Formats: sequence, structure tokens, C-alpha cells
Amino acid sequence: MKIIDGKEAIMGRLASYAAKEALRGEEIVILNSEKVIITGNRKSIKEDFEEKRTRIGSGQKGPKISRSPQKILKRAIRGMLPDHRKGRGKEAFGRIKCYVGIPKQFEASKKISGGKEIKSKFITIGELKK
Repeated sequence: MKIIDGKEAIMGRLASYAAKEALRGEEIVILNSEKVIITGNRKSIKEDFEEKRTRIGSGQKGPKISRSPQKILKRAIRGMLPDHRKGRGKEAFGRIKCYVGIPKQFEASKKISGGKEIKSKFITIGELKK
């Protein structure tokens, strides 16, 4: 089992690493999902996210995009897996768990640091949900 601290980790890089490890058969746990960052212009990222949230298909059909940080991150990981509906993609997706904050069962365990300080423009997933 790999426990990753998502603080200051770039979402795309974290998602691709988690997808690759899950396909290899590893159990992946990502903590602090709300502190994962998306690089780029803050205003355009927010506009794109809101546009995706407000776009509604006919009746009950998608795309349904959640505001919760762990679900935003899990959706990004899902996009990097082969078919998430069946086969090895579905099995790999089931091995990935994302949490907001650090649950009690993972407080004492050793964590892999997910990122480093970044100097360019960015927004955290926690700010995106507001």
C-alpha cells in the first residue's frame, strides 16, 4: 500500500503516478486532496470548471462533476486509466482511495511526499470548490 500526501502536489502528475501504480496492482491512498494544486491561470481554471458543472445533458445524462475535492481528484485519475467501466481499468480504479485531510488510521503511517513548492500560477482544489 502506498500512502501519498497530496499537499502541494500537481494534480496531473499525481494522477498519472496513481493510475500507473494502481495498474501494477498497488493499493493507493491519497491524503489531503483539497491541497492538491492545478497549475495555470486561476481565473480560467475556475471558468472552465464552472462551465463543465453547468453543462447538463438531456434528462439525467452526464456530465456530472462533483465539487468535493476527493471526487475531482479521483475523476482526474479515472481519465488516465484504460476503460474504467470494465477489465483491468475497473479493478485499478477500485484500488484508489482519496481523502480530504488525514484520517486517524493513516496519521502514524509513513507517507510519500507528493509535491514541492511551486512558484508559478496555481489554484488548489480546495479553492476551486468554493
